[in-house]
Amino acid sequence: MSAITITDAAHDYLAELLAKQNGTDIGIRIFITQPGTPAAETCLAYCKPHERHPDDIAQALKSFTLWIDAVSEPFLEDAIVDYANDRMGGQLTIKAPNAKVPMIDEDSPLGERINYYLQTEINPGLASHGGQVSLVDIVEEGIAVLRFGGGCQGCGMVDMTLKDGVEKTLLERIPDLKGVRDATDHSNRENAYY
Repeated sequence: MSAITITDAAHDYLAELLAKQNGTDIGIRIFITQPGTPAAETCLAYCKPHERHPDDIAQALKSFTLWIDAVSEPFLEDAIVDYANDRMGGQLTIKAPNAKVPMIDEDSPLGERINYYLQTEINPGLASHGGQVSLVDIVEEGIAVLRFGGGCQGCGMVDMTLKDGVEKTLLERIPDLKGVRDATDHSNRENAYY
């Protein structure tokens, strides 16, 4: 289980917020969006009983239950949730030093490795043109099916981007990947960069 620290000040603040909610058995859920990538964000949210995920990990605290998203759990190691009073009332802070640390290796599933390199190496470059690429599926023994969006959708340079940029990078980083295929409808050129 993650070593998430909820300081006394944060606990009391969250318990006070929960006391103002209508309903019973409401907890707090902690999760990370896009864990292990530069875009990772650690989030706290109210968690009603019907919003709990079957694989969430329950951490019983003095006044409420903290529900930890199972996918996010390894990235929440050493996380600290704190609350500090200030002149404006106060501020809740979440420090999760491992949220953006990739947890992939050569034994990680192919899809996780592809998504990791798309998010950390490929999409930052495409973002300069307002574009991005995402994994749709993996088919035929290691062919990644990708979908371009933003400035890449309908772009006249997308074939070069796919072959000389995306595919080349992914094949260099992931030896068991056999190739990539574009599943984008490029007939929509409304946001195309070129």
